[in-house]
Amino acid sequence: MGMTTPLKRARGLGSAHEGADHFIKQRVTGAIIVVLSAFAIGMIVHLAGADLARVKATFANPLVAAALIALILATAVHMRLGMQVIIEDYVHGEFSKMLLLLANTVFSGAIALVSVFAVLKLSFGG
Repeated sequence: MGMTTPLKRARGLGSAHEGADHFIKQRVTGAIIVVLSAFAIGMIVHLAGADLARVKATFANPLVAAALIALILATAVHMRLGMQVIIEDYVHGEFSKMLLLLANTVFSGAIALVSVFAVLKLSFGG
């Protein structure tokens, strides 16, 4: 007989009260990153040595821009989730933990925002 109440077993939540949600998000974003990174690497190899007009034409394709933006967003979410686990596991002061989690979210969002802006700028010929 375990120490778990029937309600806790029914909800399936662990000590973080998130259940498997965090685990699943990390695995899904990781899988998305693998697929889209293969696309991005293939695009870089394809464009190696190309002139500026060809590179601009490639980035002007909305499917290329959408794939790169999806890669950026998945990477930013994956990075935030990974750092969140590290902060929660190794920072013991509640105030420090809260500040670092906030900084982690802001940093991840800023990286994503700047990167998406760069892709959009290239896509619209800026």
